[in-house]
Amino acid sequence: MTNVSDYAAYDGLGLAELVRKGDVSPGELLSDALTAVEAINPQLNGVTAVLREAAEAEIAAGLPEGAFTGVPFLVKELGIQARGTPSRCGSKMTEEVVAEFDSEMMRRFRQAGFVTAGMTTSPEMGFNPTTEAKYYGATHNPWDLSRSPGGSSGGSAAMVAGGAVPIAHGNDGGGSVRIPAACCGLVGLKPTRQRVPTGPLYGDWLYGLATDFALTRTVRDCAAVLDATQGPDAGAPNIIAPPARPYIDEVKSPPRKGLKIAWSGDPVSGAPVDREVLAALEATVTLLESLGYELHEDRGEFEWDTFFDALVVLWTSNLAWGIDLLANLVKCTPSYHNMERVTIKLYEHGKSLTAVELQEALSRNNAMCRKMGAFMQNYDIFLTPTLARLPLHLGELNQDEPGVDAREWSRRVFDWVPWTPLFNSTGQPAISLPLCQTSEGIPVGLHFAARQNDDALLIGLAGQLEEAMPWADRRPRVCFSG
Repeated sequence: MTNVSDYAAYDGLGLAELVRKGDVSPGELLSDALTAVEAINPQLNGVTAVLREAAEAEIAAGLPEGAFTGVPFLVKELGIQARGTPSRCGSKMTEEVVAEFDSEMMRRFRQAGFVTAGMTTSPEMGFNPTTEAKYYGATHNPWDLSRSPGGSSGGSAAMVAGGAVPIAHGNDGGGSVRIPAACCGLVGLKPTRQRVPTGPLYGDWLYGLATDFALTRTVRDCAAVLDATQGPDAGAPNIIAPPARPYIDEVKSPPRKGLKIAWSGDPVSGAPVDREVLAALEATVTLLESLGYELHEDRGEFEWDTFFDALVVLWTSNLAWGIDLLANLVKCTPSYHNMERVTIKLYEHGKSLTAVELQEALSRNNAMCRKMGAFMQNYDIFLTPTLARLPLHLGELNQDEPGVDAREWSRRVFDWVPWTPLFNSTGQPAISLPLCQTSEGIPVGLHFAARQNDDALLIGLAGQLEEAMPWADRRPRVCFSG
């Protein structure tokens, strides 16, 4: 029996309000969350470790007063550091790794009052937009158990969509928050580069492409998490302009009418797009026009092949560096014995690159930034689908498949996610919203990008769209009912 009636229907701020009123205690919410994990994780396989004792100790020590005091929270086992927790990155090679300290982003999650109840799955080393690590086993989508929840933050997305917690940590280097948000019917924001901290381990994480954030069910939770975590940490390489006012204030303040919005369902990569995805895009365009916005079908002109070549270099070189770092930590050699086949091919490709090739890739990445910046001079928002296809069926992107090299793997990835990586490269804020569903109830995410540093515009527009096309009452096939 749960302590909160219809626990899974509450968002994070809703649960925090119950704590503030004294209607429920943090310990009781933790009990609800762990009951939910126990109920749905056997079907979803999204949680890798339950942290009951550590969470109880956290509560007993006294939680900080923040926007989310007492709210249960899950942390992805990749990238972020949460002291004393497993940090296995979905790999047998790193099965003994435990984080030794809190990274700055984790410290801010704790200061917001979250109670860390467990850890969630990722693909091996985060190099897959689906979450099917051989080490953990496949994570399932709560809307359709035969499908992927996306990746690389797929475990977090599955557990939030399934009602175990209202908010969970994710990170995004090519769409890894927005992709699972689209697959699981959630809100997934990638903030502007350096909006939230990356220290102390990273300066420009993955050459500036990657950032930590969270998956949520509501826009207001997304805004409140951004308020709780935004701002530079000590020694940050770049400091961007702070928001004019709290992001939570933007949720109920729709943007001005007449915004110019570019939209396209035609990827510059030439990847095919599902009919249901295009139908969702067209419905969203119609809605935006009814709200008084100026819509233009325009995708810009970008050199896809050179951009693709650059990303293969950037991603695989960073992966090779990270694997070597972890291998030295655990005193072993990366091999087919302790890593998946495609991961080893990606690692070997990264190790083969020269410093000159890396500089060339950074130059090409900069060219994409400049072209996208020029394109966005004409528009306030750029709208596309989040994904070119519906959530993949499990097994379609197998990171342990023999005979797949780095370029072929990257091509397969981009055929499904041709839009999200653009905005990791440019650093612009981008958000996936669960505005539509197919006739069979599968979520379809719509992707909105704004100009650099205009996170507030995205939050305001997202809040308006949430009100116009509400999704709060949708429940997946596997959802905690307590």
